[in-house]
Amino acid sequence: MTVKEHYDNHLGNFYSWYTGDFEKNKDSFKAFGLDNDIKPVDSKYAIDLGAGNGIQTIALADLGFKVKAIDFNSQLIAELKSRIDNYSIEVFNDDIKFVNKYSQPQPELIVCCGDTLPHLASFAEVQKLIKDSFDILSPNGRLILTFRDYSIALEDTDRFIPVKSDSQRILTCFIEYFTDKLRVTDLLHEFENDKWNQKVSSYYKTRISRELVLGFIRDTGFKISLDNIANRMITIIGRKN
Repeated sequence: MTVKEHYDNHLGNFYSWYTGDFEKNKDSFKAFGLDNDIKPVDSKYAIDLGAGNGIQTIALADLGFKVKAIDFNSQLIAELKSRIDNYSIEVFNDDIKFVNKYSQPQPELIVCCGDTLPHLASFAEVQKLIKDSFDILSPNGRLILTFRDYSIALEDTDRFIPVKSDSQRILTCFIEYFTDKLRVTDLLHEFENDKWNQKVSSYYKTRISRELVLGFIRDTGFKISLDNIANRMITIIGRKN
């Protein structure tokens, strides 16, 4: 199953539930922006790649950006659109690998957050996305990436990861590791009609690492202004020289 099919047929149905409180997550990313001096300077345009239900999109709009939000899942796009209100936000149903289509007006900021970057099909696609982002950013523009480092494989029962649960739902993730890919299986148990029902879907991610992505960023010409690791989640900010 492709990443898009997995989201359309499975994960999109409970994405907002498992990601948690929207306002809290939005405010957290806004605080991150303020801490790292992320604010509009020139064109005021930002691009949110893999925007999902709009956590980063709305935070960027709160910071004063005009945002182009790109995602391929119609359900999440609908949730995002319900939050736009009077913000300057355009929403596009598209694949993030086509970021170079959105070069005008020239963005001064591009973000790709959550664990979206491994959704690209190969190392080459990851490298191209970073290169395309560099090419369309304005001088001194910035690229913000967050992603999980998959260089160290989990083993045995550690591959079963409890994600979230409540009285009606239990979400568990199971990971299988290959040379340059990993297979992710999302097992959802839902309590419906007085019984527990299991819904399962699997898809592949590209097995990227911090060192691989840092190499692509440096080779492209970005100057790295932030390189942070917390709970296997990497946060990198690159500035276009």
